Amino acid sequence: MTDNTGSTARLIYKIADRQMWEDATRTGSYAGSSDDLRDGFIHFSTREQLGETARKHFAGRTDLLLIAVPAPSLGNALKWEPSRGGALFPHLYAELPTADALWVRELRLGQDGIPDIDAALAERPKAGG
Repeated sequence: MTDNTGSTARLIYKIADRQMWEDATRTGSYAGSSDDLRDGFIHFSTREQLGETARKHFAGRTDLLLIAVPAPSLGNALKWEPSRGGALFPHLYAELPTADALWVRELRLGQDGIPDIDAALAERPKAGG
């Protein structure tokens, strides 16, 4: 499957507040952060965009999660649109079914106060989840 960036199916990522995600798992649907709600879509990043997203929007914030979602599972509600520096970012114009998350990992701050994306991505999956 190919998305409208011309690349093959891939994972996209959401940095989310732990409590908001846990609340969403109880209802089965994540409506997004206050920024997402304001903008009218859920902001996602590609792997290549995650570091800058973490630096720009989440520096110093604790109690965050990194959520991986297969882009194809989101269908036509996922749009690739220009954002920072003209790069195409994945924007979801719908609520995210929490069951679509491939995995969810804790996102700890590095010594520089920036969420440590590499550590979260390198984390080994836990048995049973």
